[in-house]
Amino acid sequence: MEDIPRDIIERAVKGEMAAFEQIYRATSGFVYRTAIRILNNSADAEDVTQDIFMKIYDNLKNFQFRANFKTWVYRITVNTAINTYRRNLRQISRRGDYDTAIETAGHSPEIIQAAKITDSEKIISSLLETLTAQHRAIIVLREIEGLSYEDIAQSLKINLNTVRSRLKRAREALLERSKKAVQNEL
Repeated sequence: MEDIPRDIIERAVKGEMAAFEQIYRATSGFVYRTAIRILNNSADAEDVTQDIFMKIYDNLKNFQFRANFKTWVYRITVNTAINTYRRNLRQISRRGDYDTAIETAGHSPEIIQAAKITDSEKIISSLLETLTAQHRAIIVLREIEGLSYEDIAQSLKINLNTVRSRLKRAREALLERSKKAVQNEL
């Protein structure tokens, strides 16, 4: 995600839509990529991306320039995606009828998604899906988006050592799951 000049943020705070549009263009790719990695569902990621930009727009007036703007956007993105992921988990038991209807219609979400992503992305996505929401967020921010430990700590409002320990546990979990997947294929 590219840096946003302070004057653009200030103009957006004052309600200038062209400035907000520049913010959107500069951050939308990161927001969507992060949401899809956490949620593992393109439709949910699109909805969450819209929600995130509504939150950014509504709360821009509260941005105080004490933190880096990118860090502020990271925090909103990860928190919104994780909350949606958790809400979706609670609703899974109520979606049985819907899933059955989709499968009988021949348009399974797995088939649609498989057509959209490459084999390596499917592997990464399936491995990420096995992680907790917290570990998934840490892996996405560090390994996929390339954030520093300090940026992750600021984004998630956690201690730097907590970032390190969560990242270590997430990596260990991914390694263990990938070993099991390889063994199952043999």
